[in-house]
Amino acid sequence: MEPRGCGFLLLSLHILRAVTALEEKIVISKRGDNATLSCIYPGKEFSLNNLRVYWQIDDDQEQCSVVHALISGQDNESEQCIHFKNRTQLLWDRLGEGDFSLLLLNVSQSDERKYKCVVLQTNEYTKVVHQAKVVLSLAASYSQPILSGPVRNSNSNGEEVTFSCSSDNGYPEPNVYWINRTDNSHLLPSELNITPHDDGTYSVLSTLKVKATSDMQIECFIENKRLQENISANYTQEKRNNGSNTESHKDLEKSGRGAQAAGIISIVILIALLAVLICWLWKHRSSKLVSYTDVQPNEDNRKLNSPV
Repeated sequence: MEPRGCGFLLLSLHILRAVTALEEKIVISKRGDNATLSCIYPGKEFSLNNLRVYWQIDDDQEQCSVVHALISGQDNESEQCIHFKNRTQLLWDRLGEGDFSLLLLNVSQSDERKYKCVVLQTNEYTKVVHQAKVVLSLAASYSQPILSGPVRNSNSNGEEVTFSCSSDNGYPEPNVYWINRTDNSHLLPSELNITPHDDGTYSVLSTLKVKATSDMQIECFIENKRLQENISANYTQEKRNNGSNTESHKDLEKSGRGAQAAGIISIVILIALLAVLICWLWKHRSSKLVSYTDVQPNEDNRKLNSPV
């Protein structure tokens, strides 16, 4: 039979663990951005010489768990994991005010983990003064969706038609919705394919099959719940009448021929004007030459008849 003191000790440890359970803060960051992991103990000033700050991965199965360490006011990189080398910074101007938050640079998919901050103060003895847990979640925005639909004529009502909606380079996996805007009803997709890429992002392709109507207004939504982003693309069916297409084609041909004839006429008129101008200039120059030759002999005769 176990001693009563031992049972009481185990119960006390269990209660202490429950009381000191830490609330996890969630930080959402986009791939490639810098993320701030919050660890703040307000209302008290600290001397850096008496401080030890440890940031570590909150997973006992990790072979290396040290993300960043500060000992007696100096960064200690001796046990820091290689994955975090030159990628972590404490906010030095705020440490004395109780802000032990960590800046993690250029976050990637492999940084999506649970982190723990432990702050110790060393005076006569070492004691834990603050702890915090942070969950880092990564996200990436999906590209503007591309929605393609059928091209049909006006007498195809009731036929089954297919729409496709695609988007790329997002994270995590998205939700896809189809809506018929004529009555705002939700439509079930016929197929949904989500493809992972080597960089951790996803591409999505969804197809929808519905009965054709003359006023179809279909909209596709790509939802990134983590980023609270919802982007969409829409399709509005326009009636395509073969007869009207033929008439419009004929009208285009007629207008094209008219424009061509007008261009030819303009060129002919321009050439005629140039010819008239050249003739006028030639005649004007010839008249000047004639008047000059008439004047020159008269001047010569005057010189001969004048007394010396």
